[in-house]
Amino acid sequence: MLSKPARWWRAAAAVAAGGLPCLAFPAPALWWFAYVALVPWMLLLRSAPTGRRAALEGWLGGAGFILAVHHWLLPSLHVFLLPLAALLGLLWIPWALLVRELLGGDGAGGRAGAALVLVPAAWLLSELARSWQGLGGPWGLLGASQWQVPPVLRLASVGGVWLVSLLVAAVNCAVVLLIVAPAARVPAVAGLTGCAVLTGLVWLWVPRPEVSGGLRVAVVQPGLVADGPDSADRRFAAGERLTRGLAGQHPDLVVWGESSVGADLTARPDLARRLAALSAEVGAPLLVNVDARRPPAADPGTAGTAAGTGGSGAPGIYKSAVLVGPEGPTGARYDKMRLVPFGEYIPARALLGWATSVGKAAGEDRVPGDSPVVMDLPGRPDVRLGPLVCFESAFPDMSRHLAREGAGLLIAQSATSSFQHSWAPAQHASLAALRAAESGRPMVHATLTGISAVYGPSGERLGSALPTSASTAALYEVPLARGTTLYVRFGDWPVGAALAVLAVYCAAAGVRSFRAGTPAPEPTAPRARTARG
Repeated sequence: MLSKPARWWRAAAAVAAGGLPCLAFPAPALWWFAYVALVPWMLLLRSAPTGRRAALEGWLGGAGFILAVHHWLLPSLHVFLLPLAALLGLLWIPWALLVRELLGGDGAGGRAGAALVLVPAAWLLSELARSWQGLGGPWGLLGASQWQVPPVLRLASVGGVWLVSLLVAAVNCAVVLLIVAPAARVPAVAGLTGCAVLTGLVWLWVPRPEVSGGLRVAVVQPGLVADGPDSADRRFAAGERLTRGLAGQHPDLVVWGESSVGADLTARPDLARRLAALSAEVGAPLLVNVDARRPPAADPGTAGTAAGTGGSGAPGIYKSAVLVGPEGPTGARYDKMRLVPFGEYIPARALLGWATSVGKAAGEDRVPGDSPVVMDLPGRPDVRLGPLVCFESAFPDMSRHLAREGAGLLIAQSATSSFQHSWAPAQHASLAALRAAESGRPMVHATLTGISAVYGPSGERLGSALPTSASTAALYEVPLARGTTLYVRFGDWPVGAALAVLAVYCAAAGVRSFRAGTPAPEPTAPRARTARG
């Protein structure tokens, strides 16, 4: 039985240990730390005196992880981040119970081998659950910390970020076994060796994307614009000025960031004409992002769900990627489908609408789009564009779908100006490297205020990133690639495999429990003898 001071000490240690993995993500970006970041938390959980205590410390550690990785949301959500972290922390309880069950002994009798498989699978289960858009989406997945490690990015081309998370969690599990279970050193070393061998084999044998041609893409980052009634117009003018400086450099495409146009182009034909003239002057189409209220049937020429168009006809505020050529909008438009909880809509607004009084939550829900869009690039019939908006770049399934539909260049238009001096811009930009490696397609991450970055089809950075202090337009030579990665072909198979092994374990545990609870049959009394035998 733990004393009261010991209980409080362990609770504080659980919160702190859960927050340690945040150091592996940008901005610290200590990618190597991810391979031991879970060890203190797991050591605490395996020593929990009861399953109830392990569940509590798993919950507290999960909440600590969410707070640490998303601490930059505090200026927007304020105290609301605390109950949100407490809610999401519950998702780590099954993992915590499994850590105590499989790592709590001496590792003998096959428990170590089972732990090396089941503990990472349970970690992946928590990541999968919180990846639902309504719970905030897949931000801060453990595998995403490896965005700058080329051999691990190759693993992402095989099984997505999910396979990388499994590998990192397995290494942490093996390290725990090496520390606390001398009898399990052989399986622990075998597990570490297996992870290294798998990474090496994938690096050597999985083919790299086959480069086929290239594209000159310009990213326009206007920089921070002071808030005010005319801030949207000043931001537009800054983007216009920077884009005009690209004349004579012969880009094939110019990309603006999220919310770079603050008015619907049908309601402001003057803006549409300025963009068309700018496209003609630069000699390339512009992919801008319109963040504005759209009146009913304001854009009948672009509404629909066919490839190359997209969007909903409902009135309301949309965030839309719009392609503009010398003749004006081309008709290609993508309306953002996955909106940011609280930032762009409030889940269950009737119940949680009070969040607008304590933070910068959305005063009005934006309208989501209804389908992804692949756009044809004017003047380049061999290239199709796959646009995403803001935190949609965190979702592996969205970029995978665009690659399957024929997108040759993925583009994420983003704005993190609300979190300018936090870790958020670097974390967001790093996600594009994962999406590029998974899909085998180059990806452009274009923002209003930084960090903007461009990645090649293997996830390698192209050129220099544009920092949050920059107000500029930069031209990138982007190699295009053909072929299909294993992840694009087979999808989230590591998730299916993890769920399968957990289901087998639960079924086996259920059978064992049933047998243990079934009373043994009573011995049959010997037959009585009679005088007749």
